[in-house]
Amino acid sequence: MLNSSSHRLWICTRCVRRVTWPGTTATSILQQRRWETTAAAEATRSSTPADHHVSSRHDDAVLRHLFDAPSGGLSFPSFSLKKSQGLFKNRYLTSPDGFFVFAQKNLEKATRLVQRVLSASTTEDYRGVVKDLDRLSDLLCRVLDMSDFVRMAHPDVRFQQAAAGAWSMVYQYMNQLNTMTGLNDQLGKALSLPEVTSAWSDEEKTVAELLKLDFMKSAVNLPKRARDRFVELSSRISDVGSAFVQGMEPEIKEVMLPSHRFYGLYPGLAATLKIRSQISIATTGPESAAALQSVYDEETRKEIYLAQRTASHSTIERLESMLKLRAELANLAGFESHGHMALKDRMMAKSPASVMKFLLALRNHNAPIVQQELLELTEKKRERLAMPEVDLQAWDRDFYMEKVRAEMRSRVRHEDQLTAFFSVGTVMQGLSRLFDRLYGVRFIPREALPGEVWHPDVKRLDVVSDDGEQLAVLYCDLFYRPQKSPNPAHFTVRCSREILADELNEATEDMVSATPIFDSPESAANDGMETSQRDGKLNQLPTIALVCDFPKNNSAREPAFLSYYSVETLFHEMGHAIHSILARTSFQNVSGTRCATDFAELPSTLMEHFAADPTVLSLFARHWKTDRPLSYDLVQERITLSKRFEGIDTEHQIILAMLDQAYHSPQVTNLSFDSTRIFHEIQHKFAHGPKDPPGTSWQGFFGHLHSYGSTYYSYLFDRVLAERVWRIVFKGGDDQAAISRENGERLKQNLLKWGGGRDPWRCLSDTLKDERLAAGDEESMALVGSWGIKDHHQSS
Repeated sequence: MLNSSSHRLWICTRCVRRVTWPGTTATSILQQRRWETTAAAEATRSSTPADHHVSSRHDDAVLRHLFDAPSGGLSFPSFSLKKSQGLFKNRYLTSPDGFFVFAQKNLEKATRLVQRVLSASTTEDYRGVVKDLDRLSDLLCRVLDMSDFVRMAHPDVRFQQAAAGAWSMVYQYMNQLNTMTGLNDQLGKALSLPEVTSAWSDEEKTVAELLKLDFMKSAVNLPKRARDRFVELSSRISDVGSAFVQGMEPEIKEVMLPSHRFYGLYPGLAATLKIRSQISIATTGPESAAALQSVYDEETRKEIYLAQRTASHSTIERLESMLKLRAELANLAGFESHGHMALKDRMMAKSPASVMKFLLALRNHNAPIVQQELLELTEKKRERLAMPEVDLQAWDRDFYMEKVRAEMRSRVRHEDQLTAFFSVGTVMQGLSRLFDRLYGVRFIPREALPGEVWHPDVKRLDVVSDDGEQLAVLYCDLFYRPQKSPNPAHFTVRCSREILADELNEATEDMVSATPIFDSPESAANDGMETSQRDGKLNQLPTIALVCDFPKNNSAREPAFLSYYSVETLFHEMGHAIHSILARTSFQNVSGTRCATDFAELPSTLMEHFAADPTVLSLFARHWKTDRPLSYDLVQERITLSKRFEGIDTEHQIILAMLDQAYHSPQVTNLSFDSTRIFHEIQHKFAHGPKDPPGTSWQGFFGHLHSYGSTYYSYLFDRVLAERVWRIVFKGGDDQAAISRENGERLKQNLLKWGGGRDPWRCLSDTLKDERLAAGDEESMALVGSWGIKDHHQSS
């Protein structure tokens, strides 16, 4: 019922593209770090710059200064010697010891709620079951969400350890609940009573169905012996999966050859790798990737490539063990395969067949693009070798892609000219201006109370609407520091949810106790964290932490600057944040990004289009010193370079998504299951480019099989959807459509504000005004795939 992997922490699909797998070259990573699909087309059109000045309603100069002042920002005196007011203003968390008290208090409240649900007997009791179960989930997630964040992001090891202890306490309790048949039975009883369900709101009905599905996936309806086996399998899958990811290694760990065979290798790198007359290069990592890009000798590239694409036998054994355990677990829970089980829960693609419909349609759309790119690379090889009949091989691809890019790169202006237009404060100011124009919300800096933030670099922003209502609290931890995770992430520390009258009564009673001290029952009901009251309803406000690792500028005279890729990263993460901010639901189970997993990346991927739009850039992209506006030609050149082989990149992702589907299909239970054979079959059947030779086993390096099992297609799916929304709703940025309030409201009212409380296919259908999507069936998935990702070749 209560899923610890709900969408609290978002490590984005952008991080999928940041991971360097063996066989991924440095240049292909550059391509993956691209400005998304709109920019090349926009470079050919003129755009009227938007008025970059601030709205007359407010002055956002303080916002820019907050992040651009020396030493990482304006120095609010948050880290004083005054008494701590608690992390995120949570009054329990004034010290590490508070985590135990916080967890214990929430478990006591949760136990009372469990008893209330189990004792429900009247119609009125059953009408309250969904609200009670949602609040039960919220009580547990208050601890889990907070602890997840603190143990990963807090610099103080005492807080990390205390958070880990609280997390373990609550997680164990949650696992006990997931084996209780009584809660499932009571929810089923409530769902069976028309006089109960008729009194529920649509959102309430959605939450009820989601909770029922969670119970089913927990195997709570199975006999005790089967439930015990389910728990055992779940634990083994976690252990084996972690061992697979952590133990991924090649069969051959290094390639050592005479140094003359490495002619063309970047000189500085060659010097560091040379041992006497030999060069030794690690099979995995950036050195081998660089060699595939630069070494002229084809046989040397082939030897490196084969070693790089062949996982060790033990790695393959761990992978196949994980896949077989998942298959057994799914069968035990009553599903045909792990893919069927995973796609049953909060997914737009409701079955593996639907996923394949999408992938095949997308492959068909991408085919002429990738074929043209491969033809260009083949011609490049034939021209260089003066051999008109020679074919392109798998180990040639990165070498000739880099040659093409190098010719383009010589004409591109240096990156440092661009960064001067993207100080951190300038970009944050631009995001606030964009959201103000689209949705009528903006960022207002607020001084943090003592103990409210976990590091002096962290800045608090209140998200405020046109009429002055506070909508959310956003904590920005944007700068690099040692031991901090390098992956950009969006954390929902506290979800949106309506606080009910009986909770206020309970909070009033709690205030009698000595600690912690609260100012009011409203404050006590949300642990001291921010609330809002409107139309007679009290709501806990979304509380969000945005974590990045942007480099600081040690100069006292200059702000910190962002690269192109970092600007896009910040826009992407803010896409998640604005979804959490605007989707303020009454039930926490469907608030913000707690929606369909293959829908959750749409708002963030869409924001990448805004980051590449000239009108949006004109809102803020000005030289930090001279205030000179950015010339869009600088952007256009960089985008053209990064998108040069987008078709090849898309095909690579399609093959990975198909492989993910095959590895979580019913065939895994066959005694003859062979992950290597399946990998080669899929490549030979669906890839247009040169294939891996027999004997290779690259699938052993596909670490995302552990975390994205049967849902890896979501990355491509949301790229296509984002492209379509950008083209249809925002007219591809033409005529300042990217900053139109009318267009922003269309997206907000039809899609963003619903969170997971409405069928995502209906949200998408209404947003695009395309009833063909409303059914959400296999044909709907195929239609989405037919739209493709590139700007041209668009189908209707």
